[in-house]
Amino acid sequence: MARVPHPTFTCAAGCTVEATLNLIGGKWKGVILYRLLTEQVLRFNELRRLLPNITQRMLTNQLRELEGDGLIARKVYPEVPPKVEYRLTDYGQTLAPVIHALKAWGDAHVESTANAVRAGAG
Repeated sequence: MARVPHPTFTCAAGCTVEATLNLIGGKWKGVILYRLLTEQVLRFNELRRLLPNITQRMLTNQLRELEGDGLIARKVYPEVPPKVEYRLTDYGQTLAPVIHALKAWGDAHVESTANAVRAGAG
C-alpha cells in the first residue's frame, strides 16, 4: 500500500521535515537548486551540461516542479531560437542554508568514505 503524504503537514513535529523534503527531495532537485545557488542564472542547456546524467525530460519535469513550488523563476526571451533562463526566487534563496548544510555534510561523508576505503586497502 502506497504511503500518502499529509496534505497540510500538521500531523506532528516531523511533518515539517516531510514538507521540506517534498519540495527539495529526489535525486535532482537539490543539485539543481545548488547549481542555481552557486551560478545565479543558468540556461537549460547549461544545466544539462552541469548534470550530464540527467535526461532532458527529467530536467524539464524537475524544473517545472521547482517553478510550480515557487523556488525558481523561468524567464523566456522572445528570440529565435528561444532563450530560457532559470534563477532562484527570493523564496528559493531562503533554502541557501539548507543547501549549504547538505553540501557540507556530503563533502564530509564522501571524505570519510574515501578515508575508510584507503584504510581498508592499506
